[in-house]
Amino acid sequence: MAEKKLKLTLVRSLNGRLKSHKACAAGLGIRKMHNSVEVIDTPENRGMINKINYMLKVEEV
Repeated sequence: MAEKKLKLTLVRSLNGRLKSHKACAAGLGIRKMHNSVEVIDTPENRGMINKINYMLKVEEV
């Protein structure tokens, strides 16, 4: 069974953000603006995505 994946792209800068929001981005593997990462769709990852959704563009893969 194939796991559902999400493609995340950082569209707003991490500069000046809360420490916990930067930690969520790091936990998802996001390093730079406009770079994309693919993560497995789990409740843990969804929670981090929801916390910093104003900085991300999320697409289903």
